[in-house]
Amino acid sequence: QVQLVESGGGLVQAGGSLRLSCAASGRTFSSDTMGWFRQAPGKEREFVAIIRGIGAITYYTDSVKGRFTISRDNAKNSVDLQMNSLKPEDTAVYYCAAGSMVVPNRPRTIDYWGQGTQVTVSS
Repeated sequence: QVQLVESGGGLVQAGGSLRLSCAASGRTFSSDTMGWFRQAPGKEREFVAIIRGIGAITYYTDSVKGRFTISRDNAKNSVDLQMNSLKPEDTAVYYCAAGSMVVPNRPRTIDYWGQGTQVTVSS
């Protein structure tokens, strides 16, 4: 059974930092795309960042460019999201995601989802 388990969420003041981690089990994702989406209350789930399995090419949504960094460790079957200079508008449940044919900004192309971790940024 494939599982993606997130950790590292929490409450932080604006301008602060958090690091999210996602550990995958049940299959190896070294050749697949892994990434993060988020969903704020009353809003649709939105793309944040992905990292390809081949070449580790990264994509970010415009609102997090320069502040967030996605990375992966294929030996550990994991993906991280370093979030700096956090803003109140970053408040959301963050979901780890993985798939073989992921298109940025297309949640329907995700094959596997984690349960989510809450990130709250206070002003």
